Amino acid sequence: MEIMLADIEDLEQILYLQKLAYQSEAKIYEDYSIPPLTQSIEEIRDEFTSHVFLKAVYEKDLIGSVRAYFDDKSCFIGRLIVHPEFQGKGVGSKLMNAMEDHINEVQRYELFTGTKSIRNICLYKRLGYKPFKEQVVNKSLSLIYMEKRGDTRI
Repeated sequence: MEIMLADIEDLEQILYLQKLAYQSEAKIYEDYSIPPLTQSIEEIRDEFTSHVFLKAVYEKDLIGSVRAYFDDKSCFIGRLIVHPEFQGKGVGSKLMNAMEDHINEVQRYELFTGTKSIRNICLYKRLGYKPFKEQVVNKSLSLIYMEKRGDTRI
């Protein structure tokens, strides 16, 4: 498996994989209208202009991706996706570590996930992220925000 910067030509594949990977999240929350499932190709192209996109490739197949943007102090990581057949095999961890290596001059890294997304929370804790805030979005969705100090990267 190889991790590298994604190109604009990869966006259709990334969007397809995103919609496949987020089916499990939609099932947990009983909501198939979540933003990762409704994002359009135009929206992801717009996002590409302001975010760093990484991709994981195995035997020429795109099997994962993550994206982030940053300012002077923080890197905001989002949409970590791994093909369902490759989940639980370290792809997500490698993508996260690669993003932290790529954007390495910030004081902190921040991300969020749903409070019912136990596998995601466990992964992020293993990678050194700690919860710092919860936000109620609606009666069926609360988000947990997690951060890791830049000087505590694993």
